[in-house]
Amino acid sequence: MRQKKVLSVDIETKEGSLSRLLSINDQPLTAKQQKEEDQRVQDLMTSRSAKRKLQRVLDAETLQGRRLFKMLPDAFVFNYAYGDGNLVKLSFRPNPNFHPPSLEARVFHDMEGEMWVDCKQERLAAFNGRLTQDVKFGLGLLGHLDKGGHFEVRQAEVVPGHWDMTAMSVEMTGKALLFKSIGVQKRENRRDFHQVSDNLTLTQAADTLNRHINIADNR
Repeated sequence: MRQKKVLSVDIETKEGSLSRLLSINDQPLTAKQQKEEDQRVQDLMTSRSAKRKLQRVLDAETLQGRRLFKMLPDAFVFNYAYGDGNLVKLSFRPNPNFHPPSLEARVFHDMEGEMWVDCKQERLAAFNGRLTQDVKFGLGLLGHLDKGGHFEVRQAEVVPGHWDMTAMSVEMTGKALLFKSIGVQKRENRRDFHQVSDNLTLTQAADTLNRHINIADNR
């Protein structure tokens, strides 16, 4: 199955991330698709439930990231590989004495790979891990993820003093309950970062997105 390629503009606000689809598989949106995008953004502006859902997603992603990052020192055994300027490369493997507290932590813990750290700014620059064995849930009765599954994320200082994710790649296969196949293949690349106000609201972000769309349509 061919992977779908989408291009979008995303703006992070204090109320969550607002995105606007620009093209699918290098083709501009049809009139119907543009209308659907207009309606989706408008719903976020006028629906309290939609705003609350967006905030819940933001809170969940933030909490998940913090949990996994906090788990790093205990979940793995690290070895120094080499240094290149401010960057230090570390190889890692699962720590056999660590007991993952959740399903997502189990998947994370059963990886080995490499990690790059910016020592000057004390930031994680890249994480590249692959599953060392099948990850079974409920002794395999609830499903499993296949050995060899891959996860990679890269971060960079996109504007002075602000780090953000620039690339992510996930490839996982396996089986879920009742023998349903699991197949996750996702690649995300982010570029052309511009700094916005820390106090930006969803409404202000929507206005910015609309201006961006109008400028692009008039080119």
